[in-house]
Amino acid sequence: MPLLDSIKQLSETYFDDTIAIRRHLHAHPELSYKEFNTAKFVAKKLSEYGLSPTEGIAETGIVALIEGKNPSKKTIALRADMDALPIQEANEVNYKSTVPGVMHACGHDVHTSSLLTVSRILFGLKDHFEGTIKLIFQPGEEKNPGGASLMIKDGVLENPKPSNIIGQHVMPLIPVGKIGFREGMYMASCDEIYLTVIGKGGHGAAPELAIDPIVIASHIIIALQQIISRNASPKQPTVLTFGNIIGKGATNIIPNEVKIAGTFRAMNEEWRASALSKITKMAESIAEGMGGKCEVEISKGYPYLENNPELTRRIKAAAAQYVGEENVVDIDITLGAEDFSYYSQVIPASFYRLGTRNETKGITSYVHTPTFDIDEDALKIAPGLMAWMAVQELTH
Repeated sequence: MPLLDSIKQLSETYFDDTIAIRRHLHAHPELSYKEFNTAKFVAKKLSEYGLSPTEGIAETGIVALIEGKNPSKKTIALRADMDALPIQEANEVNYKSTVPGVMHACGHDVHTSSLLTVSRILFGLKDHFEGTIKLIFQPGEEKNPGGASLMIKDGVLENPKPSNIIGQHVMPLIPVGKIGFREGMYMASCDEIYLTVIGKGGHGAAPELAIDPIVIASHIIIALQQIISRNASPKQPTVLTFGNIIGKGATNIIPNEVKIAGTFRAMNEEWRASALSKITKMAESIAEGMGGKCEVEISKGYPYLENNPELTRRIKAAAAQYVGEENVVDIDITLGAEDFSYYSQVIPASFYRLGTRNETKGITSYVHTPTFDIDEDALKIAPGLMAWMAVQELTH
C-alpha cells in the first residue's frame, strides 16, 4: 500500500482515540507553565505508543524522537502547544472544562491530541521513511516570555538539530476540511504595555486641590493612538489597543493613580522599537505636562512570525496531495501573535491553519472566547496531514 494511503488509513483508524484524547485534555485544562498533569498524560501516551519521551524541558515541555531508516540523514521538527487560557467555559458539552476559570479556548487540546496521533502513526511506519522526526510538546504559548523561547534555551533545537519545523493551529474562520497557508510574513510581534498614571487624590468637588490621574490617563490613551495614525506608515500593519483601565475612585473621589494595560502589535522590528520608544516618551511627557507622572513598563513579547517560503510551498503541495487542491486555501496576514515565531527566527519554519468551522453545527466562535469549540471532523484530517507533510519533507 502506498505510504499516503497507509497514513490516511491509520489517521482514520485512530480517529476515535484522537477525539477521546482531545476531550480529556479539554476537560482538564492547565494554565501556562502549569501543565504538569498534561505533560504526564502526554508522556504516558507517547510511552504507550512505543516512544521514549524526554520530560522536563522548560519544566513541563516534552520531546520525543521517531527514528526511521538512516536516522542521521535529516531531522525535522513538529510542534504542538499544551497550555489553556484563564477563561470560564460557556459551552454545555460532555467534555466541558472541569477547572473553574480555565479553558482550552485556543485549540491547544486539538494541537496536542493531533500530534500524539501523529507520533502513533509515524512510529508505526518508521521502517517506511528515512530520517528522524522530532516531536515537540511545548508549554506556555499563551504567556510571556513564551514557552518556545524557554525550550530553545533548553536546547530543544539541538541533538539532533532539525533542518526545519512545522506547526499547525486551529482556525475557526476556515471551514472544516480546508487547510490555510501563507508564505512570508504572517503574524505580528506582541508586546504588553503597562502604564501607571500617578496624580494626587482628592474630593471630586475640589479638583483644583488634586491632580486628576483619570483625566491624565484619558489624554494619554487618546494621544497614543496618534502614534499609529500619524507615525506608522499606512502600508505597515500595526495596532495599539488598551483593554484594561483601573482607577479606584468614586463618584466624588479622585484616586491617586490609574493603571492601564494594553498590547502593541507590529510586523517590522525597526518600527516596533521606534513605536515602543514613542509610546514611552509620549505617556511620560503628557503626564508631566499635566502635573502628574506616568510610569511605563513594557513587557517584550514574541517577535513576528515568518513562514519560510520554500518550506511553506512544499508542505502546501503535500497538503494538496492529502486533502485535494480544492481544500487548500491562501490566508491573509494577521495581527495575532504566536510564540512559534521564536522557532521561525532560528530555523526555517512554517505555521499553517487547520479549518475547524461548521456553520451548520453552529461551531463559529472565534478563539479566546467562552464558546470556542471545533468540529471534531477536523481531527480526521489533522494527524494524517501533519504525518504526510513530515515524511514528504524528509525526502526533500
